Amino acid sequence: MDMGLKGKVALITGGSDGIGLATARLLAAEGARVAICARREGPLRQAAEEVRRATGGDVLAVPADVSRAEDIARFIGQAAQTYGRIDILLNNAGSSSAHPFEQVPDEEWRHDFDLKLMAAVRCSRAVLPYMRRVGGGRIVNVTAGAGKTPGAASVPTSVTRAAGLALTKALSKEMAKYNILVNSVVIGIVRSGQWVRRHAELRKSNPSLTMEQFYADAVKARGVPLCREGTEDEAASVVVFLASNMASYVSGVAINIDGGQCAVL
Repeated sequence: MDMGLKGKVALITGGSDGIGLATARLLAAEGARVAICARREGPLRQAAEEVRRATGGDVLAVPADVSRAEDIARFIGQAAQTYGRIDILLNNAGSSSAHPFEQVPDEEWRHDFDLKLMAAVRCSRAVLPYMRRVGGGRIVNVTAGAGKTPGAASVPTSVTRAAGLALTKALSKEMAKYNILVNSVVIGIVRSGQWVRRHAELRKSNPSLTMEQFYADAVKARGVPLCREGTEDEAASVVVFLASNMASYVSGVAINIDGGQCAVL
């Protein structure tokens, strides 16, 4: 089945591992040209080479910290100069920062907003002229279940993710006239570098904790109905669907990819 992605140009933030890398690989396999960015240059270059080897695709790797406006401008400018167009944006960069409200200083609030909300704002704003020029585009924002159902000790992540959902809906309304579709994916427990780093931190006090047991404990603690964690490819497949011609009448939605965990639609 032709997904209509051949020759399209896709930009992915946080593209060195996890969902970002898996999405880059699937898009390249469908014939899209892909530009990825991440803060760590070594893993980013390795990720780009991995995608090239696996797909034979065209991949541009640009080291960038998307919490910095100047890095975003450089990433998008270089991608546009290299490929001459931009069709797809995946705002994927982020991290989990969840603490009791009174323990979060202003600096951490500012950093979380810059990394999650303002990065999506700035990246989206920068790509819109290119998408209008080619007659449309797709923006997919990666968010988390805490943005829909925030719990205690969940800030600042729950607040910034909720803001990302609001951005998705508002932008989808405003950009529809340009055939620019904007959606969110709401991620639960999905294998990624973020979870690997959490596991490594826990192993400092519990050296016998395996990765599989770590995931099993997290799934049980959060009551995931499917009783397992998700894979990067399972999440990436939904992103690629939203970026494709198969989702040409889908905009302004937030799709849960969490094994049924989230308490709301």
